Amino acid sequence: MYLPLHPADAPQGRRYVSTGSLPPRRRVDELVLQAHARYRDNHDGALSTVYPALAAADPGRFGLALTEGDGAVHEAGDTRVPFTLMSVSKPFVFALVCEEAGVEAVRELVGVNATGLPFNSARAVEQSPDGRTNPMVNPGAIATTSLVPGGDVESRWLWLAERLSRFAGRPLELDEDVLASARATNFRNRALAMLLRGAGAIAGDPDEAVELYTRQCCLAVTATDLATMGATLADGGVNPITGERVVGATAARATLAAMSIAGLYESSGDWLLDVGFPGKSGISGGLVAVSPGKGALGAFSPPLDAEGNSVRGQLAARFLATELGLDLLASSPSTAPS
Repeated sequence: MYLPLHPADAPQGRRYVSTGSLPPRRRVDELVLQAHARYRDNHDGALSTVYPALAAADPGRFGLALTEGDGAVHEAGDTRVPFTLMSVSKPFVFALVCEEAGVEAVRELVGVNATGLPFNSARAVEQSPDGRTNPMVNPGAIATTSLVPGGDVESRWLWLAERLSRFAGRPLELDEDVLASARATNFRNRALAMLLRGAGAIAGDPDEAVELYTRQCCLAVTATDLATMGATLADGGVNPITGERVVGATAARATLAAMSIAGLYESSGDWLLDVGFPGKSGISGGLVAVSPGKGALGAFSPPLDAEGNSVRGQLAARFLATELGLDLLASSPSTAPS
């Protein structure tokens, strides 16, 4: 249950926000390079076998990028190697739909609380009396995508692809090979969509929602793209490279909240305790982590842990959270004790 904000309780006048600063750029460059060197020889984890095309990835690839709130970009390793968004598309689609339909309307249909179950669990839908889950897991993400506006699949896809490209600051294209692989094997997502329909927790045609969801997951990005997309959320919805407002500050904040709750699936609690800022992973090896007011980290490394999260990406994020002051939960005394 959630309690809607009464108008009398709404913030009045100036709204204060938490921001900060990163170390000097030269030091950020050094630390990003250091993080990459520290973990590039880690061989833990395994490639995803959810879609056959993902099992053919090069496990040695590792790219690390950080985009600051002012647009400065820092890179190490395979930052310009393309890979598919997969579940890292979820927060950005959620932000776009929240901007279009309103945060409360999306929360009412999709839900935001953690399921505590695997990302593609049917039980997550069945255990909820109204089918609501979380936008960072598959059933909630499919429900979110069902709210994309348009009269048919193609017009809706054009709307979605164009706006996801605004997050990256450049046109994003589909990886047709991965898309064909996903379409041929996405039986579970189709079943989840039908479960959502039975619970009244999806808008419109469930088959269209799955098709749009499959396409969004198969857009190709790089680690640098992810860092810029995340930095757009860190800047309250404004792309720091292009200067374009992609979504409003309210939608950006709601997205970071959803990422904090379930961005790394069942290990989201461990992530928040260890890293301390919102993140989202994908089974292609992508990971984005956002520190509001400072910037965002984009990582690409295909070997995954048991929950489906990039091993090297998590290690690098944990290291940089401390070294760069990205952890939103860390604090120190404002004055020396007397």
